[in-house]
Amino acid sequence: MADKVVSVSRVIKASPEVIFDLLADPARHAEIDGSGMVQNTRGESTRLALGSTFGMDMKMGPMPYRITNTVKEFEENRLIAWAHFGGHRWRYELEPTEVDGAAATEVTESFDWSTCNPITGKGLEFAGYPKKHPANMTATLERLAEVVEN
Repeated sequence: MADKVVSVSRVIKASPEVIFDLLADPARHAEIDGSGMVQNTRGESTRLALGSTFGMDMKMGPMPYRITNTVKEFEENRLIAWAHFGGHRWRYELEPTEVDGAAATEVTESFDWSTCNPITGKGLEFAGYPKKHPANMTATLERLAEVVEN
């Protein structure tokens, strides 16, 4: 279902452990969000694990809303993905590498709507989300790099 996934990658000058710790902390998601939609965490923020749920306050344009996500994929320091009721997944894959002899990580952020039911998937396509998300993902990875490289 590669035709139902859009991804953006970037090498970031930080170890996978440092990056994963940030991604596994939903309280920090607004800090790196490049879409401007993630506002803050709802409820207690604990480190994510497979099956964890976490609530987020979001905003689309002027309209605020709330969403609850569930971690669907999890491999410590390598992979984390979550989904909400729509079924599509936001996924981060971390691949260790080096830059000038120092620890670095190739981070790939993906929007995967192959996990949606067909009606939801078509709705996402009709609304243009798969085409809109790469720019937001690029901005997210830029913000992530700014946070962990400093």
